[in-house]
Amino acid sequence: MADSPQPGPASPEPHHAPLMGNDPHLEIDSDVASDYQSDFESDTTSLNSMITSYRYENGRRYHAYKEGAYWGPNDEEQNEQLDIAHHIFTLLLDDQLVLAPITKDIQRVLDVGTGTGIWAIDFADEYPSAEVIGTDLSPIQPSFVPPNLRFEIDDATDVWTYPSNNFDLVHVRSLYGAIADWPAFYREALKTLRPGGWFDQLEMSIQFRSDDGTVTEDHILSEWSKTFIEAGDKFGKTFQIAERAKGYMQEAGFVNVTEQRFKLPIGPWSKDKKLKKLGFLNRVHVENSIEGWSLALLTRVMGWKYPEVQVFLARMRSGLKDSSVHAYFYVVGVYGQKPAA
Repeated sequence: MADSPQPGPASPEPHHAPLMGNDPHLEIDSDVASDYQSDFESDTTSLNSMITSYRYENGRRYHAYKEGAYWGPNDEEQNEQLDIAHHIFTLLLDDQLVLAPITKDIQRVLDVGTGTGIWAIDFADEYPSAEVIGTDLSPIQPSFVPPNLRFEIDDATDVWTYPSNNFDLVHVRSLYGAIADWPAFYREALKTLRPGGWFDQLEMSIQFRSDDGTVTEDHILSEWSKTFIEAGDKFGKTFQIAERAKGYMQEAGFVNVTEQRFKLPIGPWSKDKKLKKLGFLNRVHVENSIEGWSLALLTRVMGWKYPEVQVFLARMRSGLKDSSVHAYFYVVGVYGQKPAA
């Protein structure tokens, strides 16, 4: 996941016992270069094959690397929804890609869980001074990207191997239900940031709400929220990180931690022109995303049958279109800084 370590000072040659008989010398294979190249190409092909040997289940495609670690599909249908979500977030934040007060000449940036790479591409275009790295479990990103951007296959739940004090910005978005140990995740992010660097996260709350009481306790939207909170708990990866991020970041050692909450409507019921547009887009986005969000979790984790899931989704789509319900959920942005040295 990291750049190669820099060579350190030379060490004295260790003493090795003879490997064969009394002769300590090893014979040199004159064809080593060609054999090494052949082995490397074979290993690379095998690795690429392993990463792209996607799992197909209930008509959807899922990642192969660290299979089962993430519940969302990586197929075109779901990737389109990720790009729509990016458009919604950008509109919601008034065209800001981050909330943290970064400088225009920012140098090194890490986008964790980059998905389709659309945020990283936009950021690399807007900040040409930055060297941007986007990581994900699946190589679903486009090939033609800005020259200051590269994508890597990586699991952010492993120990991070990037150097300490390396990045000016670590960016995270929509990783709810993806991380088992959030406190450890934030500690790893803090370690890789340079002193004064920023961590910036944007997450959706899955708790549907209303200010006028139209989202009742027995409404399908409330049932959805309860179901996925339970599924996340059973899966061991909470869906409530939007509500917990600020506290976790403070506990990890970030300073100047700031939280901003944005109401994102479901449906065009708001009188506010911007929120009306967002509500329309968000309802379409949620309607088209809920199958991908739910199939693996409800069948693998909750033990539902496929027909049961489809009935649940039909009820959910009906609830989303109910114009008498004025529902929204929070999008929570949290950013914090690594203490200065």
